[in-house]
Amino acid sequence: MKNIFKNIGPGPLIAAAFIGPGTVTVCTLAGVNFGYSLLWAMLLSIIATVILQEMSARLGIISQKGLSQIIRTEVKNPILKGLAIILILSAIVIGNAAYEAGNISGGVLGLQTIVGNPNIKIGSFSINILSVVIGLMAFILLYIGSYKLLEKVLVGLVIIMSLAFLITAVITKPNILDVFNGLFIPKFSNDSILTVIGLIGTTVVPYNLFLHAALVKEKWHKNSDLKYARRDTVIAIVLGGLVSMCIIISAAAIQSQDINSASDLAKGLEPLFGSFSKYFLAMGLFAAGITSAITAPLAAAYVASGCLGWSSNLKSKRFRGVWMFILLLGVLFSSLAIKPIDIIKFAQVANGILLPVIAGFLIWIMNKSSILGVYKNNIKQNIFGFIILGISILLSVATLSKVFHLNIF
Repeated sequence: MKNIFKNIGPGPLIAAAFIGPGTVTVCTLAGVNFGYSLLWAMLLSIIATVILQEMSARLGIISQKGLSQIIRTEVKNPILKGLAIILILSAIVIGNAAYEAGNISGGVLGLQTIVGNPNIKIGSFSINILSVVIGLMAFILLYIGSYKLLEKVLVGLVIIMSLAFLITAVITKPNILDVFNGLFIPKFSNDSILTVIGLIGTTVVPYNLFLHAALVKEKWHKNSDLKYARRDTVIAIVLGGLVSMCIIISAAAIQSQDINSASDLAKGLEPLFGSFSKYFLAMGLFAAGITSAITAPLAAAYVASGCLGWSSNLKSKRFRGVWMFILLLGVLFSSLAIKPIDIIKFAQVANGILLPVIAGFLIWIMNKSSILGVYKNNIKQNIFGFIILGISILLSVATLSKVFHLNIF
């Protein structure tokens, strides 16, 4: 048992990063509107995430470099390199700044269920104290700059989140046969296409590919460590996918169309299953919010450092400057209840374009013997990689269609 815990690596951090308030909300809406019928989309997302994140982890361990560092050095054409760096910085750094407010707000929604809604009035502004508290917690953990401490805290929060959503799903007493049908028999209609795309899009996250490659080299330094990284990746992502499925299952128990978010789900469960179900869900939402509030600025700092050739040491001034900027914006938008809609729309567009671009770059790099030697992709890994690339292109088109109201889907 001690050996298992010793070899827990960045996997739980990646799971923590993709299960944020956005994922919780999308999974809630999937369950409320379509019952168990879209569980297959989550299963597909988990498989795609495991394949891409394994590639990212393998790249980080074998090369001992981050993905953004390798893109900067391997793309030789100056125009293409410039475009790639601008796109990556826009989507990850600006995008994470926009989403950070949502991450912190998600954690706040969880805490509000337990402690109420404390606000301070300063002139015409009302500042939410809980947003500041969550921002301060994230700041302290990131500023200490200890990877081991960060890992332990996030693993603990992921365990709390997993138990909270698992217990909530069990409380709703789902029909196991219906759950398995939803999981293994794909069904979708025109009404559910955007929800399916949303489920895949919140699980296969572009910034996690950068974060994973950067974090594995903090934990492991030898090629022989690859087996630990693979086990860590598979277990953590499957666990994260199970959490998402539990949210869909919990939401499917609510026979109401007035559920638009996870906080509505908490209220909807209370009359059916008692007040304790609301508290389990609140703890899960808090853990989902704060883990994403920590990993989003961290990912942005790694990406900016790799793209611009800076040191990726957790204690370097430039590295700290990037995550502080992201965190400050998140706290500001969240505590003053400002909704940065235009920035979020921009981030959606940039992320929509970025996913197939990064998946393409990753597959290309994973086939370079000069970087990976005998650890480059084999035929089976390439086949799965290209299938996922095709799905990511579809996802990209659908995201652009949604943002610009093109009605392609």
